[in-house]
Amino acid sequence: MPHPLDAAAVREWSAQALDALGRARETIDAINVYPVADADTGTNLYLTVESAARAVEAACAGEPTPAQAVRAMAHGALIGARGNSGTILAQLLRGMAEEIGEAEATGTGTDGADGDGRDDGEPLRRALVRAAAAARAAVAHPVEGTVLTVAAAAAGAAADAAGDCAAVARAAWSAARAALEATPGQLPALSRAGVVDAGGYGLVTVLGALVAALCGERPEAPAAGPSGRTGAPDPHLSPDPCAEPGGGGCAAPEEPAGPAYEVVYLLEAGDEAVAALRTRLDALGDSLVVVGGDGLWNVHVHVDDAGAAVEAGIEAGRPFRVRITHFGAQSGDRHTGRTPAHAPDRAAPRAVVAVVPGDGLAELCAAAGATTVTARPGEPPASGELAQALLRTGAPEAVLLPNDPELRHTAAAAAEQARAEGLRVAIIPTRSPVQGIAALAVHEPGRRFDEDVVAMTSAAGATRYGELCVAERQAWTTAGICQAGDVLGLIEGDVALIGAQAADVAAAVLDRMLSAGGELVTLVVGAGAPEGLAEYLEDHVRRNHLAVDTLVYEGRQSGPLLIGVE
Repeated sequence: MPHPLDAAAVREWSAQALDALGRARETIDAINVYPVADADTGTNLYLTVESAARAVEAACAGEPTPAQAVRAMAHGALIGARGNSGTILAQLLRGMAEEIGEAEATGTGTDGADGDGRDDGEPLRRALVRAAAAARAAVAHPVEGTVLTVAAAAAGAAADAAGDCAAVARAAWSAARAALEATPGQLPALSRAGVVDAGGYGLVTVLGALVAALCGERPEAPAAGPSGRTGAPDPHLSPDPCAEPGGGGCAAPEEPAGPAYEVVYLLEAGDEAVAALRTRLDALGDSLVVVGGDGLWNVHVHVDDAGAAVEAGIEAGRPFRVRITHFGAQSGDRHTGRTPAHAPDRAAPRAVVAVVPGDGLAELCAAAGATTVTARPGEPPASGELAQALLRTGAPEAVLLPNDPELRHTAAAAAEQARAEGLRVAIIPTRSPVQGIAALAVHEPGRRFDEDVVAMTSAAGATRYGELCVAERQAWTTAGICQAGDVLGLIEGDVALIGAQAADVAAAVLDRMLSAGGELVTLVVGAGAPEGLAEYLEDHVRRNHLAVDTLVYEGRQSGPLLIGVE
């Protein structure tokens, strides 16, 4: 059933967009050839929407109106915007927020109901049109065949669409996808590389998430190339700097095309000061995008003189969160062995960063030599938090253990941020803390990096994992219907058993997991575990499974029990 664009739908949209961009991140990075082939557009969009989604979650702790929810999404995107495409996406959301806010102020609901109660999606229609116009106005020199072209196509289709919000969203997504497929014919750099525009691909993904939130259906991912190819671009087909608009001639092969630095900062300044800033930055470089309003702006520009770009911001107001990236550090010399900017004078040993759900697990992993990031219930760490944990180790190379399948996209984005700073990072795809414990058990910093990663990955992959939790409400599960208060036994993330007593369910889960064999059982006892549970399970394994050892740890996580079988 179609859903109106209320606060709940905005919350669902932001969550769906973050998940979709997480799945598409590597594809978008791989096709990123314009305006700079720095392979980070997907990561930048993910980080931008991650900030937006967190802002929406915070706003929805109360009872926001639809306009307040969209405004929170736009503000979160503004303060967390990364790269050219992320900055433009922030302005698209701001345009939507302004239109929906005005509609709400004049008494027009976001479901577009008129006096007859008919739902025609008019506010969303106008919001998408205003979003595209706002984004184009924020770019100093708009180029066709980019995300702006895709946004304009979505806006045009939305303006012509009839029906409710869901129908408008479907029309916008469909037109955006068609426009994306046409981008190689509009931009020579894309045509030579055989790919569609990366920023446009990201916008189609975000609009697809809007369709999913309003209609309950997930649209098919767009193709990465004009001929339906979904893989990475041909590495032999790189953009030709001689043919770029405004390129000023052909650079020598060993020289990077265009300005050397990307400068991004948030700025507190008035409208008049920002207008003067635009003029000055436009003379300094290219890819200029300034978005925001109401005294807070996000400034993005590519320049050769990064200091001058920051000084211009100081003259205009108060710049903060300044980020300067050298394009060479994002591509060719990333793995050339140069000393990372964050590294201490003497290289620290190889680091391991582990995400853990409890203080006891944090102590256990720290004792094994890992740096830990604690995840509280309902508060998973953001990619920026994980990236900072990686960088703070001071090590030239690091291994990241997410220990949760829901953190796979967050971990990947964090690793990309750390790699951009010169750190060599590998992610072990651990789906449970018990797999992280197994990986740490075979970690040897003195071993070659690749060999250590292979050994840790093998140990984690050889560990089956289970879990006990308590149902909070009635729900359908793979094992049947559970009621609030039931004990659920999960194996590899799926509910396998439902029962009343934790000890009985845990013993049954262990029997199922050990039926496929095993030499070692790891039990991590949580804060909510019944007294004597670990002792009962140790005795159960001893009596029923010969030659199987048991290790017990006090994890103090929120759930009663984590189980690992190696």
